[in-house]
Amino acid sequence: MLARNQEFASRDTAIADGDEIAFLPPVSGGSGPYIHEILDADTGNFFALTRQVIQTKEIVARLLRGEDGAFVDFEGVVRNNTKGRATRFLDYECYETMAVKMMAQIGREIHAAHSIGRIALVHRLGRMEIGETSVVVVVTSPHRKPAFDAALEGINRLKKLVPIWKKEYFADGEVWVEGDWDESLLEKNR
Repeated sequence: MLARNQEFASRDTAIADGDEIAFLPPVSGGSGPYIHEILDADTGNFFALTRQVIQTKEIVARLLRGEDGAFVDFEGVVRNNTKGRATRFLDYECYETMAVKMMAQIGREIHAAHSIGRIALVHRLGRMEIGETSVVVVVTSPHRKPAFDAALEGINRLKKLVPIWKKEYFADGEVWVEGDWDESLLEKNR
């Protein structure tokens, strides 16, 4: 996959002096509670990457307001197998600046399309053990159905559009997992 100026690009995209070009997957790192974060001041929506344990209760408290009658939090956790093969642990990496930017774009689009209060998308990077949370989607809303719908759309779109990838470690080796990229992105790179 290719990106130009933190947006997916095709191989024939013109480039200019000063353009940032990325060949995915690069390896990156950082420190602090959130390596990259975007807080929309007007809506209260929150998008972040971290290398620390995700504190879901703190994210819920950050989003929840008095007019909300529901919140949905989806947590993706590391499971102990892949297609019957015992998994020891995972490593997640990403193109950090582009990833948080894409998460914010997805969240803003979902916020505009659903009758929700606020939305947060937070992904963890680095090594994760079995049972640890790798990604959280939190949605607050006056009513439950829009919160469920928005949370499901949030995780589905994050997995298809955000440049985050993982390496799975097994007793007998390891493998970078090929992502489930959105078809429109794959077409750009052909």
